[in-house]
Amino acid sequence: MGSDGGAEEIQAVAKGESSSSQSSAAAGGNGNQNGLESIVIVHNVAKRHNVGTLARSATAFGAAEMVLVGRRDYNCFGSHGTACHLRFRHFPSLAQAREYLKEQRGADICGVEIREDAHPLIPQQSTPFRRSTAFLLGNEGTGLSPRECEFCDFFVYIPQYGPGTASLNVTVAASIVLHHFAAWACFPERARSGGKFLVADRTAARAPSPESVRSLVEERRLKRETQADLLELEDQGSNSTNLLHSIFHD
Repeated sequence: MGSDGGAEEIQAVAKGESSSSQSSAAAGGNGNQNGLESIVIVHNVAKRHNVGTLARSATAFGAAEMVLVGRRDYNCFGSHGTACHLRFRHFPSLAQAREYLKEQRGADICGVEIREDAHPLIPQQSTPFRRSTAFLLGNEGTGLSPRECEFCDFFVYIPQYGPGTASLNVTVAASIVLHHFAAWACFPERARSGGKFLVADRTAARAPSPESVRSLVEERRLKRETQADLLELEDQGSNSTNLLHSIFHD
């Protein structure tokens, strides 16, 4: 991609996105004074609408960000507006996501999976958490793949005590894990009023950053070269409040 053509395409994409994008960010994350953050990684989730319910759990338990890897055409159905209070980032590959999480966020990567070397999440026992942590949850049917397991630094699992199910729904599992982390990190409890927790005002719309636009242009270039149908980058006429592809941060 030549420099002149690339610059023109970046400008065109920026112009198109800035006219329709809604910012998803809750500025500053969860506001925890000790600087610890939780992050949710979405990769290979079988049911795309689960991203919306994951966003609802993520913001309830103070997660700073959701990192989507691979396909980009998720929607936030089921989030009940909570997607406006989270940062979203997208990376084409797990390797790029890991580089960002390690080098820019200084986070451990924790796989949530039932396996022999996983730490049980039991309040009375010591926690495996040491610093800011990004959580990768397994596919609803098959769990974490071998490649996803290689991506993780360590694993946790949620002990079960009843005989009726082999595992939990991905959103339920995320809620439990994020609650454990929030309690360990001493996140401040949200203020309450009238039997509900107070909801922050939604942030105003903003134009995409140059880095986000360059990432989108690069994804389009790779799609053209490989003729892969992995990333759906264009709005197909869907309601922009339900699509996430226009609200990613750099």
